Amino acid sequence: MRRIRNLARTLLLAAALSGCTTINDWLEGKSPEEPPPDTVDTEESAAYIQELYTLASGDPATQAEIYADARAAATLTPDTASRLRYALVLATPGHPSNDPQEAQALLREILAQPALLSSTEKSLATIWLADVEARLVLNAEARRMRNEAARAANSENAAIAERVTTVEAENRQLRQALAEAEQKLEAITSIERSIREQSEENGQ
Repeated sequence: MRRIRNLARTLLLAAALSGCTTINDWLEGKSPEEPPPDTVDTEESAAYIQELYTLASGDPATQAEIYADARAAATLTPDTASRLRYALVLATPGHPSNDPQEAQALLREILAQPALLSSTEKSLATIWLADVEARLVLNAEARRMRNEAARAANSENAAIAERVTTVEAENRQLRQALAEAEQKLEAITSIERSIREQSEENGQ
């Protein structure tokens, strides 16, 4: 959520600065020039950011509605704007339909045709793509660490099980040796008792 707020501030500030330049030119008596096609549009930027903020912070019903609407628009009218909107929805964390991998693929396709993008759209696509790719790297690293931890735990458990098996086998051998020793001792005791009894009988 904090990341989205920071992105929103950055984009809106860029748009505001662009607007200030136009106002200064007017105050200085400069004739306004036709803005280039990729001029940052404050309203366009605000609309994108507001929807993404609502998506990330809204309740499940609101999130589902925004996702369904963006997906339907990208499917029925797959122009650059609708596809970008859908990609940004997929890239935004905090809702069940978040899909970084699909978002990454869509954003790369969209950025591969920069001539079709306004400055706002290009900025949003670039920023969200960088964010998605960073999260994918972190997720992959987290999975690797979990797998390594699981393998280490499995190896340790196997080693413990092997030690337990060895100790149990040694205990069985010791019990058997003890039983044999007790039998031998009992036999010796029996022999000694028999000899003593014979000696006593001979002494009489």
